[in-house]
Amino acid sequence: MADLPQYLQEQTEEEILNRMLDKVPSDIDKSEGSFIWDAQAPVAFMLSEAAIWAQELLRRGFASTAASDTDNFRSAELDLRTAEHGITRRVAVASSGRVVFAGKPGTKVPLGTFVATPADDVSGELAVEFVTTKAVVLDENGAASAAIRAVTPGKNSNVPAGVIQVMFSSVSGITSVTNPEPTRSGADTETDQSLLERFYAKVRSQGTSGNKAQYMQWANEIAGIGGVEVVPLWKGPGTVALYLLDTDKRAASAEIVEAVQQHIDPTRDGQGEGLAPAGPIVTAMPAEEVAIDITVKVQRTQEKPSTLEEIRKLIGDGIQAYLQQIAFNRKDPLVRYTRIAAVLLDIPIIVDYSDLTVNGNTAQQNIEIGSGEVAVLGMVSVSE
Repeated sequence: MADLPQYLQEQTEEEILNRMLDKVPSDIDKSEGSFIWDAQAPVAFMLSEAAIWAQELLRRGFASTAASDTDNFRSAELDLRTAEHGITRRVAVASSGRVVFAGKPGTKVPLGTFVATPADDVSGELAVEFVTTKAVVLDENGAASAAIRAVTPGKNSNVPAGVIQVMFSSVSGITSVTNPEPTRSGADTETDQSLLERFYAKVRSQGTSGNKAQYMQWANEIAGIGGVEVVPLWKGPGTVALYLLDTDKRAASAEIVEAVQQHIDPTRDGQGEGLAPAGPIVTAMPAEEVAIDITVKVQRTQEKPSTLEEIRKLIGDGIQAYLQQIAFNRKDPLVRYTRIAAVLLDIPIIVDYSDLTVNGNTAQQNIEIGSGEVAVLGMVSVSE
């Protein structure tokens, strides 16, 4: 916070008490323990406490200082401040994905069947529950794929592939269940910093009359949105495309895309039934993912023994963080070879590397990401 105003400076208990005692005539005993000192000390304490609360009230009155840097804290004062401009905090979003049931051909798996990841008694990790959103019937091979949604919303509902193995609902004829791909697009309740960023975007870059800034503001009002790219004249005059990312900077889920569509242009006929003005036909869609595959040979340090799997994970985490930073950055739409190389050299247990290829290209060539596309981490192959 900026410097305190003068009237709130030098307001400690000791400073207030000294100023009060200075007002007492010098011929009156005002030493500690005297009647005057004992009478004024409690007053000084209460005035100093009031000054502290005045400082806190001033801090909470501005969006920039009311916002917390702690991800698990939500400032009620920031909610009140942003609500004055019609901006509300986005709620948590449940992840979604698909599972494959195996068992007797012809078995029906009803809508609302519960499946879960196994709980871990050793680590104390709880099971993550999911529910099917559509009934399916096992085919002649004894398999069926069903869409699922997490029971409890939040980022913790994003689970890796192959970990959903438990049938919480008993279905006769089903022998196993698994998720061939990770569940995605789960998001926690919006953090203060994210809400503050959207607040600044609205008050500093006014969206009006259906310009690009306004379409971005409308889309960002939907929970789970992590990025928006607006493409005017997408298929000629009167058409607008909205490419959407989730909070992990991956292609937004079908549920998020549909929520944005219903919010902005539910009828898709230019009638202006949503927030979009009458005339333009708005189409919301997930961003197109461009996988970035990495192959590299590394030389490991001898001081800290490590496995290639550990190095592979560190490389994947570093490159994924870089790709998230550049998602929908139209000012520099390149995945840069040098930045990927820098990620490798920033890992302490890697002494050196060679034969780095990006998407099979051995040349030090950047990869351009087109409109509506987002670069995501693909396969990472590490050898010595």
